[in-house]
Amino acid sequence: MKTIIEPERKDWTRILKRPAKSFYDLEGIVKEVFSDIKLNGDEALRRYTKKFDKVDLSKIAVSKAEISNAEKKIPETLKDAINIAKNNIEKFHKSQTIEKKIIETSQGVECWQESRGIEKVGIYIPGGTAPLFSTVLMLAIPAVIAGCKEIVLCNPPDINGEINPAILYTASLIKITKLFKVGGIQAIGALTFGTESVPKVYKIFGPGNQYVTIAKQFALNKGISIDMPAGPSELLIITDKSANPVFVASDLLSQAEHGIDSQVICVANNINVLNNIEKQLNIQIEELPRKDIAREVIANSKFIYMNDMQDTIDIVNEYAPEHLILVTENNDFYIENIINAGSVFIGNYTPESAGDYASGTNHTLPTNGFAKTYSGVNLDSFTKKITFQKITKEGINNIGKTIEIMAKTEGLHAHKNAVTVRLTSENNVNYGKSITR
Repeated sequence: MKTIIEPERKDWTRILKRPAKSFYDLEGIVKEVFSDIKLNGDEALRRYTKKFDKVDLSKIAVSKAEISNAEKKIPETLKDAINIAKNNIEKFHKSQTIEKKIIETSQGVECWQESRGIEKVGIYIPGGTAPLFSTVLMLAIPAVIAGCKEIVLCNPPDINGEINPAILYTASLIKITKLFKVGGIQAIGALTFGTESVPKVYKIFGPGNQYVTIAKQFALNKGISIDMPAGPSELLIITDKSANPVFVASDLLSQAEHGIDSQVICVANNINVLNNIEKQLNIQIEELPRKDIAREVIANSKFIYMNDMQDTIDIVNEYAPEHLILVTENNDFYIENIINAGSVFIGNYTPESAGDYASGTNHTLPTNGFAKTYSGVNLDSFTKKITFQKITKEGINNIGKTIEIMAKTEGLHAHKNAVTVRLTSENNVNYGKSITR
């Protein structure tokens, strides 16, 4: 990792640049695939699955038999782990439910808000080099709690045309039955337009590579909502002499092994701390099965020495990391002053992996600086809020004059009239008569 000493603010943007291709580098292929799927449906899905995933699919939908057989392939230890994680994630997301609260804004005027689950949602589970069954938990559980009526899951098949049994088992555990063997751009296109096999949805969730991220942005332009432009994984750690360098190195590597476009950054106020962490990186990386990926990420990542705490929090807020780990003697300062981060992990014994799997928080988080404007996935992501109001005769008398004055001033006389006819009807004026007083 390259070490940078107290960079000037004017250089922060350059130093913090993500190792990702731009939208314009990728949009051509995404446009082509979307247009083809809109026109040719399942036939296009099969063609692109053969091209990108090297698989000839006879059926796009996962069968009931495949789902049933998956359970037999999962060891009991993994089933137990998935169930523990499921329970913790359910507890945390159920706690986000808000009870209906009726507010009387004026006497006789009642207003309230209720949540409704988005009717049709699509869940994209990345394929690539790791079966992310944990993402099934993170996305399907809040979708079920929110009351979404139709939940559609897409995951790219392996070379044998199958979905990893851990993904099928996890989906079955949460009662997800609409599963499809399709990934990448073509999966997002299928969820956007619908095909003979894959239903069209109203909102698409899930992380992915840069192609999936751009495809989701295209879906947004086609009238389909998305959770966020989630892309390659990233981690920033703020640390000092209070940190265990073994732990910090392990956290950096946990994100570095995701993929070659991941990024990890470590900021510290002590050069010796950074040197000790680097020594641990060199030791631990040799033990990783995915060490080639991790090496490439680490080579493109950075150590940053910053002595001033305010400068440190400023550069972190500028970067807006997906994951932020705090292991310092002054954690409270950083907790109070962090504005832009997807999820924060505090102390020597809080690895980022806990949030990825089993602590209960959601691991689908904004990347590429989008933590400045987006939250991570939560229960609200799967709902929309509908407002209600109920006004009595007394209530319309209390606020009617206010509405009349405001509507008349804006020149919207029909708006005014809708109130006036009600106010004057209380004085036995003909209800159907046009009132313009």
